[in-house]
Amino acid sequence: MQKNSIILVAGANGLVGSAVVRCLKSKGYTNILTPSSKEVNLISQVATEAYFSDKRPEYVFMAAAKVGGINANNTYRADFIYENLTIASNVVHYSHKTGVKGLLFYGSSCIYPKFAEQPIREDALLSGEMEPTNRPYALSKISGIELCDSYNRQYATDFRAIMPSNVYGIGDNFNLKNSHVLPALIRKFHEAKVGNINQVTLWGSGKPRREFIYADDLADAAIFVMNLDKEKLAAKSKQPHINVGCGEDISIMELATIIKGIIGFNGEVIWDSSMPDGTMRKLMDVSTLDELGWQHQTKIRTGIVQTYKWFLDNQEKLRL
Repeated sequence: MQKNSIILVAGANGLVGSAVVRCLKSKGYTNILTPSSKEVNLISQVATEAYFSDKRPEYVFMAAAKVGGINANNTYRADFIYENLTIASNVVHYSHKTGVKGLLFYGSSCIYPKFAEQPIREDALLSGEMEPTNRPYALSKISGIELCDSYNRQYATDFRAIMPSNVYGIGDNFNLKNSHVLPALIRKFHEAKVGNINQVTLWGSGKPRREFIYADDLADAAIFVMNLDKEKLAAKSKQPHINVGCGEDISIMELATIIKGIIGFNGEVIWDSSMPDGTMRKLMDVSTLDELGWQHQTKIRTGIVQTYKWFLDNQEKLRL
């Protein structure tokens, strides 16, 4: 990408997209399109075609998606598969039709089989049974990867895909009905502290392990992958997607202890084992990206401190 290239960040108001915008600006990119869902409804084929035909982006970061934690994925199964399939189909197709030079599609570590060997390599995709609670969402993301790969093979496009671990950070979703685990823990412990509540009940056993990446680190990785030489990328990566993470995981119980300490909640934590744990471990093998020359920078405690500061400073902007 050139500094004045026309760059579309689809989903620019979300956690992932807003981090991409910040990172692009910090690197000197000046021509960034950041339409809201009101400006262009990517679920609409007509609206997507019109926007791409009018704006003619040269590069696309496909961060637009319907996302959520285990409860949201399991409850709104139809919404998750329909909206994500439709958005991916529209954006990839009209990127091709309007001559987009490069597209970066965001997948998710949840696409991998429930019992995949740890750490999970890129070639583990579709090698086993998926976690039932998020299968519709996972299938939509797998379809997005296949879309990119199929257009590349048939039309010689340059559409790339990355598979992030659990993302958190500035601009996160703190709605307890559909947020991911880390922002949900921040909100629960914060509200318990300010409300002088002496105990917090959390889902599951606390034993599952997850890998987390700070949103601004993910944005840096996305721009790095978008700018990689095509031949260099092909030589290192034999799969149509690349894992992006920190290469380290942590149990949900350990995560809760860290967040509890940062927030200063001194009460009791109750683990409700009647609620589902989901996949017990999701640690990704990030050796491909490491060999290509990128590593994460933000440690988990530092990232949580920064996220909680943003949470405190932006109460009127929070997605609750």
